[in-house]
Amino acid sequence: MTVRVRYAPSPTGLQHIGGVRTALFNYLFARAQGGAFVLRIEDTDQERYSEEALEDIYATFEWLGIVWDEGPDRGGPYGPYFQSQRLARYHEAVQTLLDAGKAYECFCSAERLAGLRSEGARDGVLGYDRRCRDLTEEQRAAYRAEGVTPVVRLKVPEQGAASFEDMLLGTVKRKYKDLSPDPIILKSDGFPTYHLANVVDDHEMAISHVLRAQEWLSSTPLHILLYEAFGFEPPRYCHLPFVTGKDGQKLSKRHGATSVVEFRKQGYLPEALTNYIALLGWSYDDSREFFALNELERLFSVEKLNKAPAVFDYKKLEWFNGNYIRECSSERLFELMRPYLETAGLLPAGNETREAAIVRNAVPLVQERLKLLSEAPELLKFLLAEITENYAAEELIPKKMDAAAAKALLNAVRPVVAAMEHYDDEQLEAEFRRLAEQHDTKLGNVMMPLRVAITGSRTSPPLIGSLRLLGTERALARIDAAIAKL
Repeated sequence: MTVRVRYAPSPTGLQHIGGVRTALFNYLFARAQGGAFVLRIEDTDQERYSEEALEDIYATFEWLGIVWDEGPDRGGPYGPYFQSQRLARYHEAVQTLLDAGKAYECFCSAERLAGLRSEGARDGVLGYDRRCRDLTEEQRAAYRAEGVTPVVRLKVPEQGAASFEDMLLGTVKRKYKDLSPDPIILKSDGFPTYHLANVVDDHEMAISHVLRAQEWLSSTPLHILLYEAFGFEPPRYCHLPFVTGKDGQKLSKRHGATSVVEFRKQGYLPEALTNYIALLGWSYDDSREFFALNELERLFSVEKLNKAPAVFDYKKLEWFNGNYIRECSSERLFELMRPYLETAGLLPAGNETREAAIVRNAVPLVQERLKLLSEAPELLKFLLAEITENYAAEELIPKKMDAAAAKALLNAVRPVVAAMEHYDDEQLEAEFRRLAEQHDTKLGNVMMPLRVAITGSRTSPPLIGSLRLLGTERALARIDAAIAKL
């Protein structure tokens, strides 16, 4: 069997982690099996359709490095790949079911259906009452004469069950009487419902395997019934574990960022996000965590999926991102940080500016501390802007000391900074230690007011490296400003 899988998003919102995980697993499965990965746009919900959402689909996967073999932008032998362009085919398929007596036209008004829903909610009755299932041709003609446009419903057997073998969950079986009675497959506006379009498209695009989230598991018996009604061979199904927050609830905005565009804005690298998402429900072994995309393309297998829900850990993702940042070349990290520094007004456009040269030299200083690219402005602003107004005098005072003691320490350290060009880093640190001994205090009490004076913060990149980048003249000016502030 030639493996053919698809990702079929609806362009009604931004791409989120759950959808990207589904796309990634389909992509990796196709690559590992030497098959094809197809993008199909399920745009039959015209009221919620968004051009921005469509562009986000393309942009998201281009950024992640996930490339489909067939799709709206690439073409292929099974197009068109927009469902809205396949309406004639859906109508043909529906007519096949009508002719075979496996579907029927329903003329019930929206008001009647709303009343049924209200009554059903009150009485515990599931769904439609099948009123139009056995209308005569004369009755149907009468409704048409009144100008009523029907929907088309699938006839669901009242006895028996649908069953299928899930690649992850094993045998799944559901009685027909537990399904929604006779669901709509073609709406009155001529557009198919998700269920009909999904089955027709998967069959006609020769999809061999469907890997999708477990939230679709309840729909699969209906899809199996549709395959049987058409006489099609269904694909193999694999329903992927849920992605939850740490509270065990389905991942949502209340847990934090969920759309890929939000993660991009926060400064995650695509390779970190892809690597981490691949581990949401899949593992190669009990120890290895870091995988390049081309390694995942070779190693991925359904057999290594986990049935249990996958917990999305934002702190773990940050840790992944920090590791990938540390693997960047200095030039790449400079280019990755640049947009954040420009947006913050710290870095003007152009590669040869004085500020750009400072940032290039500062990359090794911040690379070990960055977890997110968006942290770069805060870490580097002391080099690119004046910071005296950014901190209060109290920040300069170590614990159990007063302003006079802090001022004395800064006055003592000033000559050492003035002569720092004559010391290497080890010698400069030795001088700071000597000052600490002279003042009968800890090294940290010497370094802390100096750190605040130089960077405007008690937490910063390594202090000696920061002094070197700032330069003697600017460093002394900041020490003097701190002394004046005290």
